[in-house]
Amino acid sequence: MEENGYHVQVEDVEDLMDVKNQHQVPPELQSCHTAIVDGYIIEGHVPAGEIARLLEEKPDIAGLSVPGMPIGSPGMEIEGAQTQAYEIIAFDTSGNTEVFASYGE
Repeated sequence: MEENGYHVQVEDVEDLMDVKNQHQVPPELQSCHTAIVDGYIIEGHVPAGEIARLLEEKPDIAGLSVPGMPIGSPGMEIEGAQTQAYEIIAFDTSGNTEVFASYGE
């Protein structure tokens, strides 16, 4: 994220599940990393370009998620491995979801 111009403040917490639950990240969208960017929850390996789009468009959602750790998503590039198709899912605090963007399809 820093390579894309974002200031990153890392906070180690004892129980990341508390953070996910506090911010109402649906269980099926929970992943390995949770960030808060300008009030939005960013869950997992969301591309920086989609975060920029989110901040520009400012939709009425709680956040974005890339569930799991798909090969080829930011930070999950593996030399010689085939990139997996994946979706960036927008979610709200009521549990509603929709596809925000798709990659590798």
